[in-house]
Amino acid sequence: MAEETIFSKIIRREIPADILYQDELVTAFRDITPQAPTHILIIPNHLIPTANDIKASDEKALGRMMSVAAKLAQEEGIAEDGYRLIMNCNQHGGQEVFHIHMHLVGGHQLGRMLSPPA
Repeated sequence: MAEETIFSKIIRREIPADILYQDELVTAFRDITPQAPTHILIIPNHLIPTANDIKASDEKALGRMMSVAAKLAQEEGIAEDGYRLIMNCNQHGGQEVFHIHMHLVGGHQLGRMLSPPA
């Protein structure tokens, strides 16, 4: 797995991003290819490649990701109607960047998350 990702560069502000929140544990920014009116990525500031790599020592950052998601949903005006939090893991889960990240998506009716099996 990579030791450096595009997200690492966003955290350090080496490449531009629309950063909405940043503290010592997490960074949140708008997705460059939004799938909904609100589409924000929330990431830990230290590299955790996949959900399979989470350790007990990561719990504070992961908890902060959740509280920041709720704060941003409120600020974006989507908390009352609802939103979705998504974290993908590995190839079959649809993970594209191997630095865990949570998608906060909302702003319209999202529909079913998964299709029934064929």
